[in-house]
Amino acid sequence: MENKIKIKLDIGIYPLEAVYAACYMFIDRVYIYLEDINEKKQIFLQFKAKEEKLDMEVIKGEFLNELLHCVYRINIAKNNKKIREYIVEKALFSAISQSDNEDDLIFDDPLGIAIPWEEKYGDGKK
Repeated sequence: MENKIKIKLDIGIYPLEAVYAACYMFIDRVYIYLEDINEKKQIFLQFKAKEEKLDMEVIKGEFLNELLHCVYRINIAKNNKKIREYIVEKALFSAISQSDNEDDLIFDDPLGIAIPWEEKYGDGKK
């Protein structure tokens, strides 16, 4: 059984970000060598098993499935970017705009932990 396998990927189809993410998922089982991107926008990956008993064809199949999963997640994140930004903006804005008085923004401190040093021990000047 061969303990090495080489994969050629088109980075027009599989973004480099997805390739890196998929590779990261396999670094516990295989050594991964990335070669330079050539003029045809292709990247070559070489996998070498860390253990003799690994079936590299199974690893290749799992890697290609993980790569598709990473591409899908990246596309979902790009498509939902505006809505995520909107939700965070609304949440932050509503937290600030609920109070016009700065004193209302002070949180409850029943244990007295948030007392400034100067109030608790004085200003330190003698």
